[in-house]
Amino acid sequence: MKAFLHRRLFWSFAGVLTLPLFLGALAGKPAASLAAPGKDTCYQCHDEIKGMKEGSKHAKLACTTCHDDLAKHVKSEGSEKPVTKIDGALCGSCHKSQWESFNHVPQEGGARKEKGIPTGRSPMQDKLLAGHGFTFEHNEPRAHAFMVIDQFVVDRFQGGRFQHKNGWKDVNKPGKTWDLLVDKGEKTRLTETAMAGNPTCIQCKTSDHILRWKYMGDKGGGAIFDRTSSIVDVAKATNNPVGCIHCHDPHGTKPRVVRDALIDAIEREGSKNIFAKDGKTDLKVMDFRGFRRIGVMSKTDSRMMCAQCHVEYNCNTGYQWSDDKPVTYADRRTNHFPLKNAKELLAHYKKLDFYDFKHAITGARLIKMQHPEAETYAGSVHDKAGVQCHQCHMPKAKGKDGKVFSAHNVARPLLTVKESCMGCHPKDSVEAKKYEIESIRNFVKGKMRKAEYWIGRLIDTYPAAKRMGVGEDVLAKAREKHEEAHVLWEFWTAENSDGFHNPELARDSLTLSIKAAKDGVDLLNKAMDAKSAPKP
Repeated sequence: MKAFLHRRLFWSFAGVLTLPLFLGALAGKPAASLAAPGKDTCYQCHDEIKGMKEGSKHAKLACTTCHDDLAKHVKSEGSEKPVTKIDGALCGSCHKSQWESFNHVPQEGGARKEKGIPTGRSPMQDKLLAGHGFTFEHNEPRAHAFMVIDQFVVDRFQGGRFQHKNGWKDVNKPGKTWDLLVDKGEKTRLTETAMAGNPTCIQCKTSDHILRWKYMGDKGGGAIFDRTSSIVDVAKATNNPVGCIHCHDPHGTKPRVVRDALIDAIEREGSKNIFAKDGKTDLKVMDFRGFRRIGVMSKTDSRMMCAQCHVEYNCNTGYQWSDDKPVTYADRRTNHFPLKNAKELLAHYKKLDFYDFKHAITGARLIKMQHPEAETYAGSVHDKAGVQCHQCHMPKAKGKDGKVFSAHNVARPLLTVKESCMGCHPKDSVEAKKYEIESIRNFVKGKMRKAEYWIGRLIDTYPAAKRMGVGEDVLAKAREKHEEAHVLWEFWTAENSDGFHNPELARDSLTLSIKAAKDGVDLLNKAMDAKSAPKP
């Protein structure tokens, strides 16, 4: 019988498993096995890995493919952890076509395309988000290969502290973060910048910290970083964008999710979560000594895999709705996925007792939206038809070796209509599908602009009413209308399909936003009319 360590230590490999280390299990083994341990040696203690690995496509890979210093690990009887190679380039050494497509530079979309300009997605953004750091710079997204780089150089992140080493020439180069960026130093604070960014936000953008981050970003358990850590320390330790291991189990090659707040939300919502079919979700959640949790699927469900990042989530400090008291990074509400659509979101955050910031003019308590693609898509025509994210955004392509693979540059389907759409719509032409897509997006963008206009009118009318001495009871009702209109509008400017993922929900919620803003304007105008009316 194997002799195991009574006082166990635990090590988490790529967020998959927290593994018991051993003492005495290798007693009497030949020196050669200690110098160059193979799978059989590792399996003596890591039987969980054996269960996942054997019979999988990775079964023949030696443990040394992804782990260095295994001899030290064995010789030290587990006290020294092996080095785990997380860099996606390692996976790319075998999956060449996928890796090359992942690093494709999407020049057709443009880089640093600001949302808050007349030609951007949210031309009135600065006015409607007044008081929030996103007004300094808020760009439309690029490819996954640039997730970390684009985050670190944006003007709202750390005062302009992190910049491209070679200036604008490097904007089209994917690669390791600190090969391309330079730290200008802690005293750097450029004009018109903000000091934002936090460790939780970075967990979506990189896989580098998967061994350093405890479940939900809590402290303890050997975690190096947590929700309260210095964002600069986390940034300086981040060298790669989100990697293969976010969605693919490296031992058994099963599809999976590792993002803690997503797992937490799916379990919280139970059979009613947005990914459930007939009340069931194909996700086996594994808890490893409270340090990490992962969810493994029996078959690919990219709705969940993409929802690790493409959701509305909170990663910031904020305030309590009930009493305006600060919510700090010590609170788990700063790592939270609601998994609710636009019409349900305000009620959810009120129940959670959290809001992000107060509008600089009206004082309305506002939620700052992130990118709620998963919640938008849930319940849509395509979702009900069983279509998943990868079928449209990762269409099949032929590699240089002639083999067919799923493209990993995650392109906009509008650029790949033939590959993304025609398999399900063979009777339509590419031109007809493009026309349909653009019709939906143009319609929704029109509603977005109208919502912005009326929220802007509400913001302009509020101070005028206040100057005229309109009572606090009316002003409070107007602020409530602002809060309602804002959530229903910004959900769609944060969502990246311009409504195509769910045009029916987009129309419904945006027209409700317009109505709420109009109702707020009417409240204030009537109160001002009453103030200015001549007294009998």
